Amino acid sequence: MTAHSYASRCLSIALVLCTCVSPWAWAQHRRDPLNPLEIDALRETALEPEKRIKLYVKFARERLQAMEQLRTDPKTTNRAQQTRDKLQDFLDVYDEMNDNIDNFADRKEDLRKALKAVVEADTEFQAKLRALKSSANTNKEEVEQYRVLLADAMDTVDHSIDDHRQLLTEQVNYPPKKKADVPPK
Repeated sequence: MTAHSYASRCLSIALVLCTCVSPWAWAQHRRDPLNPLEIDALRETALEPEKRIKLYVKFARERLQAMEQLRTDPKTTNRAQQTRDKLQDFLDVYDEMNDNIDNFADRKEDLRKALKAVVEADTEFQAKLRALKSSANTNKEEVEQYRVLLADAMDTVDHSIDDHRQLLTEQVNYPPKKKADVPPK
């Protein structure tokens, strides 16, 4: 084997390894949008759909409020990156809330009270995301750093609100059976 083919083979192996390890390494460095207290609160409500979903609404709202605060704070440095981080945190929490809603709905849990809070929050979230998009005090270079993520967040909320309203309507018209109503086997 020549030195050239050996170097070429080593380079190929290195590229394959980088391709395989990079997504794993990136996933390892990705931070959790929830803090330990929030994680504990969610753990405590694992079997209580209404409380758990309302916690997710609260956490998502807090992420958007934190984003609004940093955007109006003149002392904020690296505003575009921080806005992007807060948007990602919001989207991660919101997606997790949707996953929980789906799981509880699949188990025929009563989500009527929780879904009312979610639908109200969806409207609020839509307004805040649209306000960010149309914000006049941002420059184009800054917006470019989070434009795609903002569009994704807006699409997610826009599509989810329809799903949440539909599920709420279904549950109001055909409420899930209570466990006591289910005949024993």
